[in-house]
Amino acid sequence: MGVLGWYGLMLLLGILCAESKYMVYNTSAGIDARKINVHLVPHTHDDVGWLKTVDQYYVGSNNSIQGACVQNVLDSIVPTLLADKNRKFIYVELAFFQRWWRDQSELTQSIVKELVSSGQLEFINGGMCMHDEAVPHYIDMIDQTTLGHRFIKEEFGVTPRIGWQIDPFGHSAVQAYLLGAEVGFDSFFFGRIDYQDRIKRKKEKSLEVIWQGSKSLGSSAQIFAGAFPKNYEPPAGFYFEVNDDSPIVQDDINLFDYNVQDRVNDFVAAAISQANITRTNHIMWTMGTDFKYQYAHTWFRQMDKLIHYVNKDGRVNALYSTPSIYTDAKYATSKSWPLKTDDYFPYADRVNAYWTGYFTSRPALKRYVRMLSGYYLAARQLEFFKGRSDSWPNTNSLADALAIAQHHDAVTGTEKQHVANDYAKRLSIGYTEAEKVVASSLACLADSKSSTECGDSTTNFLQCPLLNITYCPASEFDLSHGKNLIVVAYNSLGWKRQDVIRFPVVNEDVIVHDSEGRKVESQLVPAVDAYLDLRNYYVRAYLGSNPNAVPKYWLAFTVSVPPLGFSTYTISTSKRTGTGSAKSSIYQFQRGDKSAIEVGEGNLKLTISAPQGKMINYVNRRNLVKESVEQSFSFYTGYNGTDDKEPQNSGAYIFRPNGTYLIKPEQASFTVIRGPLIHEVHQQINPWIFQTTRLYKEKEHAEVEFIVGPVPIDDGFGKEVATQITTSLENNKTFYTDSNGRDFIKRIRDFRTDWDLEVNQPVAGNYYPINLGVFIQDSKKEFSVLVDRSLGGSSIVDGQIELMLHRRLLLDDSRGVAEALNETVCVLDDCRGLAVQGKYYYRFDPLGKGAKWRRSFGQEIYSPLLLAFAEEDGDNWMSSHIPTFSGIDSSYSLPDNVAIIALQL
Repeated sequence: MGVLGWYGLMLLLGILCAESKYMVYNTSAGIDARKINVHLVPHTHDDVGWLKTVDQYYVGSNNSIQGACVQNVLDSIVPTLLADKNRKFIYVELAFFQRWWRDQSELTQSIVKELVSSGQLEFINGGMCMHDEAVPHYIDMIDQTTLGHRFIKEEFGVTPRIGWQIDPFGHSAVQAYLLGAEVGFDSFFFGRIDYQDRIKRKKEKSLEVIWQGSKSLGSSAQIFAGAFPKNYEPPAGFYFEVNDDSPIVQDDINLFDYNVQDRVNDFVAAAISQANITRTNHIMWTMGTDFKYQYAHTWFRQMDKLIHYVNKDGRVNALYSTPSIYTDAKYATSKSWPLKTDDYFPYADRVNAYWTGYFTSRPALKRYVRMLSGYYLAARQLEFFKGRSDSWPNTNSLADALAIAQHHDAVTGTEKQHVANDYAKRLSIGYTEAEKVVASSLACLADSKSSTECGDSTTNFLQCPLLNITYCPASEFDLSHGKNLIVVAYNSLGWKRQDVIRFPVVNEDVIVHDSEGRKVESQLVPAVDAYLDLRNYYVRAYLGSNPNAVPKYWLAFTVSVPPLGFSTYTISTSKRTGTGSAKSSIYQFQRGDKSAIEVGEGNLKLTISAPQGKMINYVNRRNLVKESVEQSFSFYTGYNGTDDKEPQNSGAYIFRPNGTYLIKPEQASFTVIRGPLIHEVHQQINPWIFQTTRLYKEKEHAEVEFIVGPVPIDDGFGKEVATQITTSLENNKTFYTDSNGRDFIKRIRDFRTDWDLEVNQPVAGNYYPINLGVFIQDSKKEFSVLVDRSLGGSSIVDGQIELMLHRRLLLDDSRGVAEALNETVCVLDDCRGLAVQGKYYYRFDPLGKGAKWRRSFGQEIYSPLLLAFAEEDGDNWMSSHIPTFSGIDSSYSLPDNVAIIALQL
């Protein structure tokens, strides 16, 4: 090489050395007791389904809807944390993390375990999803949290310390005490509280509180809890995803736009602003939001710089942190905090924008989730009694499907339609597998010749998941050729139950016997045209084929079932005329009939007025309660705010009514069905509302079954359909609604305990979530209404309880889903709005006596008897099988107020 060559090489090296100014940022800052400490908490909020399905979000497909890929987030986080031991990150949604974890090599898993052990990566909340807090049942909340915590404990040997419910639309008392304090969390952070409440709390520095969600549990239910000043995102100007427009920290003096001091000044100003509304010298910045950190280096590069330069400036102290570190710092200050009781419902994010519509949105999905939740509880018990198999079939698939269905954009009904379909599909797949577990477990327990492994049982039990639409092939076969129908009723509760069960049959001359061969009183209730129409359409929709035989009757009879056990009954054709099931008498009342009709075979009597079927008198002969009751339907038209200065439509999230309209019965007739066990009143309110009021001989409540839909929209208006039950009780604006199926919380119309409410929506602003029930009371009586799924309700008028049953809307409410809540079902070219079938139950009690019924019967609604059917040739079932079984000693029964939440290995 010549002299020039050597010279050129040296010149090049000199240039490279001159340009190589590798900057080491000091990110090691800890807490400084003398300054405002800004805890930077890097996080991502990953919805387990919303605009895309859970799988689409994970792999990053369907990006025409939303550019989000959770796989990228988790792939990106690991090397970014390894690059600096001071960096930290929290992760929440275990449904995603589990998917990612199982795809990793042993080396990557080992590295991640080290990151968790060192505290750089911390699991917060720890459930499979960030469940909603308004509409899930508390058992579902426990189950999905348990699944996530179990995974974390098994894989990492740690337990989450902090609750992190940053996106649900309001926050429940049960979440605070049961899924917070009682879980063992040290603190609980959340994002969404009413805008009026937030303004007041910022002024009083009371965003952070000691929250006591349960009065009965006292101080053991207390937890340190904090609402964020605005939302769960960074302060304005501090977003650092690749495509975000916040100014980066440009600290290269040789380049244009050098802005270190400007960025430091912005940081300090934002920190002081937040410190002014926060107690102590510790504030938290949530550095992230939905599906961020897909390229994590862009965030950490800027946070490294901010920590370095802000701490060099010295006015405030910035540090990488987690909610656990932040909580410990708050505890260390030994400050006092305001006490918060009750909950944070309802939630409004601005004027005329109450997030109370989603309490009812997608009522069919809500019912499907609730039904499968109770089924899962029973299936796990049977799986336990038989012996769980790690291989297929087991209840794992249903557990996973139910877990993600509790997500705050799943069971809430606030997702896009294709995502709702995905949730339902996963639930259906999970049910199909769990159904096999139930069938094989019952066969094992019922087969007296089975081995301990139950591998040789030949009994084939069938079940009827579409019983609500009068479809049960297992019970609809012809018995006239000498076959018998075997019915097994399983009770998943801890106490003995006597209930009337019902299912469709095709034969008239049938007789029911129990396991001892004793005849059981039974009744044939005629099938109603409204339900047969529902059956024919929806069976084709679900199964792709027409149902075969049309059942003429529902067979009803009383069963007695031991706790955690089953009883067996035989249905056969009656040998002699007149010995079979009692046929119901039918009375049709037409226009012009002025008489009042009494129904009820037991203590409870209802007197119905003709011709419209308006209830006029309720009498319980046992407790001597008498009351007048009037039941009606109405609908609210959904508000169209498109042309308003501040647009706000009614939609999947938001309930904003634009007038209420009474639905007058168009057909002034009703039908009364009477029999020894059941009395029914059938009313066709209008072409799209049908109602049955049902009384059972041995029960002291009324059961109201309704079909609502398809809700008409040909007039161009969306509608929100409600029912009102009006009494003479003087409840003085006060009513009580449950919290996730547990505690009842006192509500006062147009009033909030924590601030002076400015009323701008007198209906929507008084709606609350109802999972179990609602009741009102005066100085003498209580009136309780229990429900079969979560929905919204209130007491808008004294003496009245209102429940919203169905919503069909034509406009989006501008909360991100970008889709109207207009559910339709199509069979070939026949598309219709969704029809919803459901039930609610009501009862009057003397003052102070209604709690037992609400609690015990509410548990029976959640855990109905599980029915399984089998065909038998001959009459030897009872002698060749075990007809009764109980998982606990026959002499023992749990108290009515003790619920078995889970029984599994």
